[in-house]
Amino acid sequence: MTVQSYPDEKEKKALHRYVDFTDRRVLEIGCGEGRLTWKYAPASAWSVGVDADKNALRVASVDRPSNLAKKVHFAGAKAERLPFRKDTFDIAVLAWSL
Repeated sequence: MTVQSYPDEKEKKALHRYVDFTDRRVLEIGCGEGRLTWKYAPASAWSVGVDADKNALRVASVDRPSNLAKKVHFAGAKAERLPFRKDTFDIAVLAWSL
């Protein structure tokens, strides 16, 4: 799969057009290195990105902007076995994941 970038912010605008992340608790399944995470997380109350790829999670943690250190967290998990209660999140995001 080819990695695509959106320098003109079209992806961010589309994401926010369909979902209001303001003060919401967000679960991102298949967060990878956090490319999409950084587009919605500033608006969220807090966010958790999960991925089975530990190396991708390491990159996401290192690349996490300092202003999001207290509200964005990452965990190793597969979509089929999430370690959270059903009522933990307001929104779930799954994009660009296999």
